[in-house]
Amino acid sequence: MDLILWRHAEAELLREGSTDLARCLTAKGERQAQRMAQWLNHRLAATTRVLVSPAERTRATAAALGREMRILPALSPDASVQDLLTAARWPRSTEPVLLVGHQPSLGLLASLLMTQTEQPWAIKKGAVWWLRTRQREGVSEVILQAVQGPDCL
Repeated sequence: MDLILWRHAEAELLREGSTDLARCLTAKGERQAQRMAQWLNHRLAATTRVLVSPAERTRATAAALGREMRILPALSPDASVQDLLTAARWPRSTEPVLLVGHQPSLGLLASLLMTQTEQPWAIKKGAVWWLRTRQREGVSEVILQAVQGPDCL
């Protein structure tokens, strides 16, 4: 199974009288989302499930893909690692899954899958971490397929 973690692109700071979920992307964030979406669209399978947090900044980031997406409250900014695993159906999903979400959840998830321990790993705004699970000699392995930041595209 392929699990692609995409942290939302750069967002505006929280404004007085607004909510965290309403924060929009900055102009830089819009450019980051477009560059990363182009990179992803060259690599993602057509069957990839795109699951997105209800936050405006994640919806705008994922919208750059131009693909169908499903907004899941379980992927909100305060989501737990277990919430993300359940939404992705890790490791049983038969199709690739792209989670568009937030820190620290995405970093904690990446560390758990790669080291079997939740650690506060940082995933840069707009960046993608592509993980793959496979069976080798009866043992399940997690492979870090790619890490790509929007500023390197």
